[in-house]
Order: sequence, then C-alpha cells, then structure tokens
Amino acid sequence: MSLLLRVLVHSADIQDRYGALLVSSRLAVDFPRLLTIRADGGGYAGRLVSWVLTTLCCLLIIIKRSDTPAGFQLFPRRWVVERTFAWLGGFQRLSKDDEQLPRLSETFIHIAMNHIVIRLSP
Repeated sequence: MSLLLRVLVHSADIQDRYGALLVSSRLAVDFPRLLTIRADGGGYAGRLVSWVLTTLCCLLIIIKRSDTPAGFQLFPRRWVVERTFAWLGGFQRLSKDDEQLPRLSETFIHIAMNHIVIRLSP
C-alpha cells in the first residue's frame, strides 16, 4: 500500500504545467483505470485540462482558491496535498533541496512515504 502514485522531480526551469504533462503521461501508463486527477490552481489550467481529457481519458479537476479572502476556507480534497507536503517536510533530508540528482530526491520521497505508511498502519 502506498499513499503516493507517482513522483517526478525536475529542475526549476521547467514550468509546473509541463511537469504535469510528464507526470500525467506516466500515470496513464501505470494506472490505466485512473479516472480523476486533482490539482491546485497553481499553473495547471488552460490546455492541460483538455489535453488530459483527450489524451489520457481522465478528468483533471482544478481546485482553486476563492478570489475574495475571507479567512480560512476548506477546499475539497486540497487538504490531502497540503497534509502530504507537511508530512514530507518533517523529514530532514527532504526539508532542503540539496540533492544533486532529481532521481535521488524522488527516491528519498518514496522512502519517506513508505515510512509514513508504516507509521500509520495499525
């Protein structure tokens, strides 16, 4: 059991929407029955939504924040991503971006998630 389907670490000069194309295409190969992908409102709107629908036959749901700041608001399923980032931030090796190779960062993310799953298991 894993809480993580796919990880892709890339350099900072690649925009999020292009990274999303790369990770989405990998998801479609590994999980052909995947029906829905959720993303925050970062940079994932526009052509990416239609590309995911036509190419991967998946629905990409963008969870955007409200335009009017009214204090704390709970957005559907967004907390799952934020919680996971908070869990990963608790691991010293992942708290800084010091790795030389992206593949090494991906490996440590997998190790951290396995540790989290073991810790959460009854």
